[in-house]
Amino acid sequence: MTTIGPWVFTAEFPLSGSVGARPETAVDPGTVFDDARVNRLVTDLFTQHARSLVRMARLFVDDKNAAEDLVQEAFIRLARSAHRIDDRSKAAPYLRSIVLNLARDHNRRGLVSLRHRPSAVADLDSAEDELVVREDQREVLDAVRALPVRQRDCVVLRYYLDLGIPEIADTLGISANSVKTHLKRGLAALEKALAAGRTEGAVGGEGAP
Repeated sequence: MTTIGPWVFTAEFPLSGSVGARPETAVDPGTVFDDARVNRLVTDLFTQHARSLVRMARLFVDDKNAAEDLVQEAFIRLARSAHRIDDRSKAAPYLRSIVLNLARDHNRRGLVSLRHRPSAVADLDSAEDELVVREDQREVLDAVRALPVRQRDCVVLRYYLDLGIPEIADTLGISANSVKTHLKRGLAALEKALAAGRTEGAVGGEGAP
């Protein structure tokens, strides 16, 4: 059993690189193989990225527990496949891509977390949570969620997680030029959608008493 922050991962999956692992000789320092390295990698990533990943997941799902579940599942999947990660620097982009894919699948299925427990990540009932529930943010969030998948992912990673173009490209497995194209189109679509919403609101307000 492995404890990472407030979460406990049961040993239902091997943390070692015994399946298809390479010999320990001539191992590059950035390569992940054995239990200790996998545990250290996952723990480091949790410390550095867990809160931002939950915040990112909240942009896709309204249920906070569900967002935390998605992130926990992402760490479990990372641990399961860590023996295949030869470059430690690729672990964070891979982790982000898992969360994005899980959020997408969650929304397709219309799932809602049924857990009733304290928050797994402390203090999320503050700025991050407010981002999702505040009325003046709802229009923007709805517009972001309505974007085509690639545009939405690029916009979220760039403007909500503050990632650079190379990091987004690594996360999504596309070229930097493709990221720039999706960002440009996504921002144009957001501007159009928000402008249309403001126009409709103005028209609707004209007839109000």
